[in-house]
Amino acid sequence: MNIHPVGIFDSGVGGLSVLSEIAKQLPQEEYYYVADQAHVPYGSRSIHDVREFSEEITRFLLSKEVKLVVIACNTASAAALNYLRDKFPQIPFVGMEPAVKPAAEGTISGVVGVLATPATFQGELYTSVLERFANGVMVLQDTCPGLVSQIEKGEIHSSETRTILENALHPMIQKGIDRVVLGCTHYPFIIPLIQEIVGPQIEVIDPSPAIARQVLRVLERNNLLNLAGESGSVNFFSTGNGSLLKTFLNQLMDINTNAQQLIWKDGELTEGY
Repeated sequence: MNIHPVGIFDSGVGGLSVLSEIAKQLPQEEYYYVADQAHVPYGSRSIHDVREFSEEITRFLLSKEVKLVVIACNTASAAALNYLRDKFPQIPFVGMEPAVKPAAEGTISGVVGVLATPATFQGELYTSVLERFANGVMVLQDTCPGLVSQIEKGEIHSSETRTILENALHPMIQKGIDRVVLGCTHYPFIIPLIQEIVGPQIEVIDPSPAIARQVLRVLERNNLLNLAGESGSVNFFSTGNGSLLKTFLNQLMDINTNAQQLIWKDGELTEGY
């Protein structure tokens, strides 16, 4: 199993921010990345739908003999992480958890902001995180409507993207936040714009490095690390417009590659040719 790949999936390009951090820490591993761009964004979909998408993508990744699955999507983690662990007990999973703990522990003003999708805020995982780590801290929330779609289109620096962020962040700034948590894996791609809006006095917390460290711990704990010492490859798949994923990879990650096509048919994934 050690030389088997690591599987990663997201509703779209957001999970690439997580993949990038994992690959930095574990460059010797091979990766399979699935962007479910046929159904992006997940944030406005029902828990039932997100679970179905996540289960079928997991089945596809298991067909590629992955040794671990990373749910590089906060919405899918909130809706399906425990469900998938019960459904596929033979494989370890690593999911996303909003980084409220470091924000709450590090705040001086006692006020932190969280940017995430409606499904993430409504999930049991987020509620549990607040109950465990945010006692005595004011947590301000915003769903940033339309922001995921802007990032999927590559509109990282557009005036519309800035407006969405300003509408979310300016009220938080006025109430005294000194930390802002990125509760969606799409959002690290716009950290420079967020930092420009909030200023240097407010820390922007990206959970991706912590998730990469957790992947390392899980692989070590299960004796699954690839110790071959060679650089691994990344295989990209899209259920939607693969050219959009290719453009995103080229422009923002300096990766020149094609995304293989996956097709949803009667609720199942098949490889397109």
